[in-house]
Amino acid sequence: MTDNNLAIHRLLDEAFADVEMTSEARDLKEEMRSNLVARMAELERSGVSSDASAQRAMAELGDIRSIVAEAGATSAAPWIDKRVRPRPAFVVRTLILSLVAAAALAVVVWSVLDPDAMQDWQAAAIAVLALVGGIIVVDALCQETTTNYPLPLGRALRYGAAAVLGLAGAGCVAAASPDWPVGLLVTGGVLLSLSVVAFTYLGVTQTNRHKPWVLRMQREHQDMGEAFANDPAAAARFGLYTAGIWLAALAGFVVLTFTVGWAWSWLALLGGMLLMLITMARTMFRSRVSDPHKPARH
Repeated sequence: MTDNNLAIHRLLDEAFADVEMTSEARDLKEEMRSNLVARMAELERSGVSSDASAQRAMAELGDIRSIVAEAGATSAAPWIDKRVRPRPAFVVRTLILSLVAAAALAVVVWSVLDPDAMQDWQAAAIAVLALVGGIIVVDALCQETTTNYPLPLGRALRYGAAAVLGLAGAGCVAAASPDWPVGLLVTGGVLLSLSVVAFTYLGVTQTNRHKPWVLRMQREHQDMGEAFANDPAAAARFGLYTAGIWLAALAGFVVLTFTVGWAWSWLALLGGMLLMLITMARTMFRSRVSDPHKPARH
């Protein structure tokens, strides 16, 4: 901070003395500070004294409180003006279904910990857990939210069916015991594989359901996800790679269970996860490099 700029810093601090210093106000103040210093330097080059240029730059800026209030209203508008409250009936349904799913999950866990006590209820509990989970997914996707439009019922049902397959497969794998792992493990592996394929297909073919204000904010704050959004071929490749990796990981899990036992079979799933993360990084990086519209980095 130079001596010539002390006046502008003092005036700006005085203008913000009665303003609540939220993170947005703090960022706005720093942006004003840099603009005022640049304007003051411009005025000084034209022959205006330091004190006079500071006073003139502040006067040109206008009323600080109005600027802060307008900036705060603008930043909050997407959430306040466009907020969609959940429907009470949907909240009640979700709560009741969640309680049913929690009870079914408790029975599944109990049957795993004490097979003799709840063995007869194990299959029914897995079925209830999977079905209720699918219903919750369908119901949630059919609701309009602050950021998304509701999905059509047909497509929501497909997502629900994929969730049912995944939950049923996870339940079968969890319920398998070392004494009789073949049937449940194979069934669980097949169901999980079908679920992964279904979710991958639905994700790759999913069209936009974000509201316009969300898309506008996404364009202003682009993140790593733009790699797939701007390159559908990369998204399709990643979906196929994911399905293949998890099919191989589940097959390796089953093979290791039969050959070396449960103590080492989990390494197949860990390897699948690591390979999927590496594939994600390479796919997204490749999509950025191969994009002809992005400037090359030197």
